[in-house]
Amino acid sequence: MATFSSHPDLPGIIENLLADDVHTLFLKADCPPRTKSGGIGNLRLSEVEGADDGNWDTIRMESIQEQLMDIVTDNRDRSDCFLEIDRKGCKVFQLGDLRIACAWTPFSDAREITIVRPVAKLSIDDYDIDPKLIARLSDHHRGVFICGRPGSGKTTLAQAIAEYLDEEVGAMVKTMEAPRDLQLAKRITQYAPLEGDLEKTAEIIFLVRPDFVIFDEVRRARDFEIFADVRLAGVGLLGVTHANSALEAIQRLIGKVELGLVSQVLDTILHVEDGAIAQVLELRMTVKPPSGMQEELARPVIEVVEFPSGRITHEMFAFGSEIAVVPVQGDGHGRDSPMASLAKEQLAHRIRQWVGVACAVRFTSQGSAEIFVPKGMVSTLIGKGGDNIRSLQEELGGIRLKVSPYSDMPDGMEVVGDDNSDLQDHRARESKSWEYSKRGRKGGKDRRR
Repeated sequence: MATFSSHPDLPGIIENLLADDVHTLFLKADCPPRTKSGGIGNLRLSEVEGADDGNWDTIRMESIQEQLMDIVTDNRDRSDCFLEIDRKGCKVFQLGDLRIACAWTPFSDAREITIVRPVAKLSIDDYDIDPKLIARLSDHHRGVFICGRPGSGKTTLAQAIAEYLDEEVGAMVKTMEAPRDLQLAKRITQYAPLEGDLEKTAEIIFLVRPDFVIFDEVRRARDFEIFADVRLAGVGLLGVTHANSALEAIQRLIGKVELGLVSQVLDTILHVEDGAIAQVLELRMTVKPPSGMQEELARPVIEVVEFPSGRITHEMFAFGSEIAVVPVQGDGHGRDSPMASLAKEQLAHRIRQWVGVACAVRFTSQGSAEIFVPKGMVSTLIGKGGDNIRSLQEELGGIRLKVSPYSDMPDGMEVVGDDNSDLQDHRARESKSWEYSKRGRKGGKDRRR
């Protein structure tokens, strides 16, 4: 088990490049060495002064890689020294707290070695965490995401939570990692992909009866599906994923899991910036009309709530054939509410699919709207006996729709999603001023005949 700031003795040339504040060392054939150094959220990339002796060629890089691999072999008695990945053109191995990735042709254009180590080792007490959040995390039967940009401190926080649950709460904690580079207490077992497949790892996880699982690096669509499977089996789960905000982390889960199960799979999201928790969101499932809809349009809605204030920021619900994620509050400047804007876009998209024309939409109340289309398309959109418009109303959750020609459209309205047409031309062609003008079919000389 890797221990922070502990690794076997390295070749002297590598030890000299790994200064105390170096987080990542980049070596590439025919290029001077570079490092990322500094603290969490304040990493800077720079060339190593005095290290470019002009001899960083392919032969030297290959020799360094062989020396590092020999160290893995010589330290087989250590549980934190092992080969993690061995593929054509790539090796990834762990040397204590160092994760080392080696690449060469045909995988990369030249031989390179990247050495990564943790910037800091923190406990839960080192974070300024609201006691209510501590209590929430202590209930380890939860689905939690930690999200943030690379280098923001996600993994460091995950390690702190894992050790808190192990030492203070008394939970049985395991991890699923690829590669296994979390710095954890020795009694927390770290599992790699079994036979290269994390789904098989999840099958074994159930057999060892953990209370809580740390799922590091949830990236691919299949990873999100595995996350959901493990969580729905009743195991507490914390996933680490890349996202620019807590809301984006939630949206990454949508589509991989049915909407009705999202809040069961994931109920807490921690967004990390510069090593600190910047935002906490929780998900709640309820049945109600989305904000901006009438009571008769009630449906299952997932509320995105700020923790611990309880303020609802967004709502998620099925809207037509799409899953909508909309802010609850309008902008307060007289513009359409988020619900109205979403409905307009959905209406315009469906009408363009059905009849191939753009339209304008005006909401006359919370549950009704008027659609303006070219005159010749009014009857087509309504359909025989109103079948088409009823189908569209049902798809949009029961919003009542009225169809009118462009000529009836109030001034100042815009056609939604129509970049190539001239609205004034549409309206003029349908008006009597066009029909009986000199340019129209019945204009001028034709009328006198």
